[in-house]
Amino acid sequence: MNPMTTEKLDRHSERGSAGTKFVIILLALVLIAHAGFNYIPVAYSAENFKQEMQTAVVNGMAVPSTVKPVDNVRIRIERAAADNDIPKDMVLEVKMNTQTVVAHAVYSKKVNMLPFGMYVYEYKFDYTAIPSGYLLKS
Repeated sequence: MNPMTTEKLDRHSERGSAGTKFVIILLALVLIAHAGFNYIPVAYSAENFKQEMQTAVVNGMAVPSTVKPVDNVRIRIERAAADNDIPKDMVLEVKMNTQTVVAHAVYSKKVNMLPFGMYVYEYKFDYTAIPSGYLLKS
């Protein structure tokens, strides 16, 4: 028997696996893209909301004395929450702390990581905005 023929017979189980590997890799890439497509906007809006909270507490320190800083900060943060698609059941606490205004927000949002709801991730947001910078220096 020809050695070339026996080598082809020995590798019979390896034939056709390239297509299967391609489909598996393509499926994995599609699942990763789907998860990223759903997760990235939620994380981006949370970071944007965090920045808006920080800006609101700093601006709350700079308002004139005729306006209550706590009310001003609460209004700004609630407006930022509506702009960033933050859930309505968010817990928001704004209080005056010695010379500063402190805001604390907590919420959670469900993110479909896999199609058809096979895996749902719960994104949890918990942030306390404390002003910093030149407004606090005496």
